[in-house]
Amino acid sequence: MVEIKLSESVQNYLKVIYKLETEKNEATTSEIAYELNISSASVTGMLKRLASMKLVNYSSYKGVSLTDDGYKIALEVLRHHRLLEAYLRDSMGFQLARLHDEACKLEHYVSDEFIEKVTAILGDPDFSPLGHPIPRRDGEIPLQDNISLIDLKPVISGVISSIDTRNNELINYLDEIGLIPGKKITLLEIAPFYGPIVINLEGNNLSIGYEVAKILKIDKSTIEYS
Repeated sequence: MVEIKLSESVQNYLKVIYKLETEKNEATTSEIAYELNISSASVTGMLKRLASMKLVNYSSYKGVSLTDDGYKIALEVLRHHRLLEAYLRDSMGFQLARLHDEACKLEHYVSDEFIEKVTAILGDPDFSPLGHPIPRRDGEIPLQDNISLIDLKPVISGVISSIDTRNNELINYLDEIGLIPGKKITLLEIAPFYGPIVINLEGNNLSIGYEVAKILKIDKSTIEYS
């Protein structure tokens, strides 16, 4: 990883650009402004600064992309963030809905030594408590072949691998009822026209909405057909 002391703001920009490039294949000024909740004018100024630091490639007409150095730094920040999420969950018992915000407060200030100790305590996990990949020390990204629960057909069982939402109220709800990564569920019924979905979790039948089922990702390697 690149060894350079950068401000919290710079790290946040690089992390957001990485996220947008990964999820949408591009990062635009307006999208970055939305993610960081700041004005587009402020984003433009920072992007020019990051370009001068050779951390991004920026053009007002073509958008922005990370350079190799920018990419490595973004992965390091993301590694810190997701390892902290895992530590807050596994060692301190934080609710899933609180992990992101708490990790955001800490990720810029912990030392590499601290992160390595956390890694050892956790057993060097591949995924965060929400099922997001944790970049490895060498920058490799753990892979997982997932499918949305809504794209499966009853009757079928599988293990929840990730929760694909940033809605903390929804995350809290799923945490409370136990629909979290690592839990095995059985899809029993999908009603037509976006109707309710019936699943079995640990012997209990639950009815969940279409929008909830859509964000639950299942690890394809765990799928069992009935």
